[in-house]
Amino acid sequence: MTPVLPPTGADWPPEALQGRFEGREAFADRLRWALAEAARLGWQEMVWCDATFEDWPLGERVVAESLQAWSRGGRRLWLLACHYDEVQRRHARFVQWRRTWDHLIEARACRRADPGDLPSALWSPAWMMQRLDLQRSTGVCSVQPERRVQLRETLDTWWRRGSPAFPASVLGL
Repeated sequence: MTPVLPPTGADWPPEALQGRFEGREAFADRLRWALAEAARLGWQEMVWCDATFEDWPLGERVVAESLQAWSRGGRRLWLLACHYDEVQRRHARFVQWRRTWDHLIEARACRRADPGDLPSALWSPAWMMQRLDLQRSTGVCSVQPERRVQLRETLDTWWRRGSPAFPASVLGL
């Protein structure tokens, strides 16, 4: 199946951008939309958090194109996971993009965390999405400041527990 870039902004019904979602495809669609919006609107910062990122659509061409369009000086992407093995195994396009834009990205790993405890979320200053049930891939999206602040505080707590991980390249002697 070839992913289709979701429409941006006003083309999406409000319930798609705020409120609950259910299912892996609904989750992936919202991620694709968010990355397209990040590029279109110039979001300065994003935080992505997931135990493994294995079911995020990071290997898709449309995601790579959105990330490429988003990439500019002054932008920051914070990645937080338990480990990045699945990212490297499943998402070659993202790994290549990460190598090119290393200066925009900081990645940390919470290796001792229970994967079920680490949030699965995308946060930006404008919008947030969080999966509340990983098995059913159900969650919530919101532009409400209270939800965004609460999620950011949770992500910051996990960030402090992590250590640097997922380098752009491995240097050997």
